[in-house]
Amino acid sequence: MQLPGPDYPAPAKLNLFLHVVGRRADGYHLLQSAFTLIDLQDRLRFSVRDDGVIRRVNDVPGVPEDRDLIVRAAYLLQEATGSTHGADIEIDKRIPMGGGLGGGSSDAATVLVVLNRLWKTGFDAEALAEIGAGLGADVPFFIFGRSAWAEGIGDRLKPLEIARRWYVVLVPPVQVPTPVAYGAAELTRNTEPLKIEDFSAQPPGPRFHNDLEPVVVARFPEVREHLAWLRKHADARMTGSGACVFAAFDDREGAQRVIDALPGTMKGFIAQGLHRHPLLES
Repeated sequence: MQLPGPDYPAPAKLNLFLHVVGRRADGYHLLQSAFTLIDLQDRLRFSVRDDGVIRRVNDVPGVPEDRDLIVRAAYLLQEATGSTHGADIEIDKRIPMGGGLGGGSSDAATVLVVLNRLWKTGFDAEALAEIGAGLGADVPFFIFGRSAWAEGIGDRLKPLEIARRWYVVLVPPVQVPTPVAYGAAELTRNTEPLKIEDFSAQPPGPRFHNDLEPVVVARFPEVREHLAWLRKHADARMTGSGACVFAAFDDREGAQRVIDALPGTMKGFIAQGLHRHPLLES
């Protein structure tokens, strides 16, 4: 089944660094990170219903409909606004799942933003972000919709100027469950907090890393192998809680040379950074 009408973008993200600086009493980790959007996108289509029913109309392997964040996001918006509308939702998944690229969170954010328009419920971005935070810590960033410095549990966001660069992203053949990375006993949770000026004054260097990376590479040899290969060609690191790893380049030509050298046993792609979410342009 293919729904009529336009399709809407849900872009992926990269964590240019990710520091765990503490832990709250409720178990949530306190973070510092720099987010950038990239032009790899899932695509979603919507058909508004008048009977209040919300459905995902196509299959997504490994994701039951009742657990899919796009369905849960629609129900939460419906509940928060009291809307009597429903929706059929179709999704074209292009962002690897379990890769630390934020695909599920981005899909949920796009559902909240688009259905807020289509249902004419009139919520502002702050209200949508509050709903989204209940689905995942990354959802408010995608509603924020621009490069950001993140603190708190990832929900305190400030605009961040990031040069528009090209990225080589490698996709190890494994999904890393987020609880595995954050729940590891050896995870350091006391990285010294830095200031946004520290990041803006220079390209990310040794002071900026991913605290989850040692935990993940110790448990997933596929991530370790992809990261080691990419580091032969550039300064590379893991995004989010993994499994994807990436390196930044000033031009597409530099990124293309690395992708051209990629062994046949590995998969990857080139993406360009985005300053703003495509939905903010419409």
